[in-house]
Amino acid sequence: MHKPLTVLGLETSCDETAAAVVQLGTNGEVHYLADQIYSQIDEHALYGGVVPEIAARAHVGALDALIERALAEADITFEHLDAVAATTGPGLVGGVMVGMMSAKAIALAHNIPFLSINHLEGHALSPLISQQGDDGPLVFPYLLLLVSGGHTQLLSVEGLGQYKRLGSTIDDAVGEAFDKSAKIMGLGFPGGPALERAAQKGDATRFVLPRPLTGRPGCDFSFAGLKSAVRRAWEELPVKDDQARADLAASFQQAATDVLANRTAHAMDMFAKAHGARTLVVAGGVAANTVLRTRLTEEANNKGFEFIAPPLSLCTDNGGMIAHAGALHLRAGRVDDLTASARPRWPLDERAAKAHPASGSGKKGPKS
Repeated sequence: MHKPLTVLGLETSCDETAAAVVQLGTNGEVHYLADQIYSQIDEHALYGGVVPEIAARAHVGALDALIERALAEADITFEHLDAVAATTGPGLVGGVMVGMMSAKAIALAHNIPFLSINHLEGHALSPLISQQGDDGPLVFPYLLLLVSGGHTQLLSVEGLGQYKRLGSTIDDAVGEAFDKSAKIMGLGFPGGPALERAAQKGDATRFVLPRPLTGRPGCDFSFAGLKSAVRRAWEELPVKDDQARADLAASFQQAATDVLANRTAHAMDMFAKAHGARTLVVAGGVAANTVLRTRLTEEANNKGFEFIAPPLSLCTDNGGMIAHAGALHLRAGRVDDLTASARPRWPLDERAAKAHPASGSGKKGPKS
């Protein structure tokens, strides 16, 4: 039994400004007391992708009011907080610094602990918030497919702060490939959801696109060639109408899903052999894609794995996952010094990143 912990979490690593208050209960249960998010879609839509300088300024303009609203929604004051947590990387460093410095100021002014949180760890631990699973609450270890605009990784999540990278992208993240492909076809911003909507009306067999690394040993990914193939297919079309967009979107989505499913199937074999456990979790913004969720469910069933996908609200960037990760670290006795710095790159498995660096293994970057 533990004392309940109430933590304010701030997330400013890309194009969502978020503040949330989470309470970690005596037995590990998670209670959302407040959840405030400001989306910067309007600021970046003109450019078809996230512009780092604009994102940082938008965070500055929005964060103070979001914090006030979060505390009001939770019906508490700063004095009721046990700690304040903020994303300090990986991400667009200008935005990361906004949330980090705000959290440090709160910690210093109100004499409460500050927690420096890895954005990827927030995603990695987010499935614990919903406590899903056919066999009861989710427990360590589990296999995680972490997919977003800045990272595509397969991780063995073995405990708090214990992450082993099984595979990562060797070039582009899958979310970046979604966004760039959508931009090529003029589908609008944000590109990932727009492409998924267009694909619902498309024929996924019309365009023959590559499935990079599919069938090869290991668990690494590659999406640069697929993205380039989409550009070539679009440029060669004699008629670029809505049906062509839908068909190419569907073909791309199917190809990307095939790659993700194939590499994850390899990782399930490795994970089961190493741990004997059979739980597959997906997290990150691309985890909201319904076609991917369906395909991963099928792959998990084929391998005898239970498949868990967090609610859509926990897939995209949010303050709740940062507050939750902070509360878990606080309960484990870890707090951070106010000298902690912003980190544009911050892999969860530092040893693997040093031994086998991969461009999409721990950096959130612009989607333009």
